[in-house]
Amino acid sequence: MPKPRPRPPEVPRITTADEPLAEDQARRTRRYLQQMGFRLVCFLVAVFTWGHLPVWLSGVLIVCAVVLPYVAVILANAGRERREVSPQLMEPRAITDAHADDDDGDESKDDGRRD
Repeated sequence: MPKPRPRPPEVPRITTADEPLAEDQARRTRRYLQQMGFRLVCFLVAVFTWGHLPVWLSGVLIVCAVVLPYVAVILANAGRERREVSPQLMEPRAITDAHADDDDGDESKDDGRRD
């Protein structure tokens, strides 16, 4: 009777492959530019409506324009996103008690203890 062939290692599926680096960088660049565009809009609205809107609203817009670059840089440098599900690299095995096989119920063995 012929022996069964061993299974070849599993090939990674395309759904588990990482996003290409160029696409990742393009996505982060787009997100950064969108945030900087929003910052520019906040600043311009605050400047051009300074006398027409309440001062607190203009102040909020200026604070957004000041804080947003920091947040945008942090998010742009965050790098590649981590996957929630990682591939299983090893098969889990049960841990057995090595001393359980040695104990055959023989009381005459010396266990090294003194009475």
